[in-house]
Amino acid sequence: MRIATLGPGGSNHELVASRYLNRHAPQQGDIVLYTAFEEAFEALLSNSVDYVLQCTAHPEHGHCVGRYMHRAFPVDAFIAGSKPLAIISRVKVETPKTLALQPATRYYADLSSYDKLIEKPTIVNVAEGLLDGEYDAGICALEVQAKHPQQLRIVKELGPALDTWVVFGRTPLPNTDSRVY
Repeated sequence: MRIATLGPGGSNHELVASRYLNRHAPQQGDIVLYTAFEEAFEALLSNSVDYVLQCTAHPEHGHCVGRYMHRAFPVDAFIAGSKPLAIISRVKVETPKTLALQPATRYYADLSSYDKLIEKPTIVNVAEGLLDGEYDAGICALEVQAKHPQQLRIVKELGPALDTWVVFGRTPLPNTDSRVY
C-alpha cells in the first residue's frame, strides 16, 4: 500500500499516515510525501499511489473534495491526535510580538497579545522559521523546543489536536450513493 500525504517529513500528516499504515498494512506500506495536495491527488489518479490521506482541518480539504469529485472517493475516515503542540518563543525574545502558525491552528489559543500573525503551510515550516529567527514565536510541535532548549522556550502547552482524517481512493466503496446516511 502506497499512501500519499502532505510533507515535509516530520509533519502531522506523515505521523498519522505512519500510524494508519502500521494498523492497516504493517511492514507492507510506503508513505509518499508531497508539497501540495494537488500533487498527491494527481499521483492517486495516475496510479502512482494507492491512497491519499488528508486532514479535514487543512485549508485545502474542501477544494480537493470539490476538484476531485467523481475521481477520488472517500474510502475511510477516522479521528487521530496530532503531535502535542505549544506556543514556542525564541529565548532571546522577552515579549513576543510576531507569531507564525499553520492556518488550522489559529484558534487553538488566545493570540490577541501578538501584533502580527504569519501563516505558514505546515507546523514544520513554523518551527523552521522560528529557529531561523524569522518571527518571535510560533505554534508548532512541543518536541521542537525539547530539541532546541537553548534557543526556544515554551510559552504555553496546547496538547494534541484531535482532527478528522479522510483516506481517498480511486474506487468508491460498494453501495455508496446519496443515501449513505
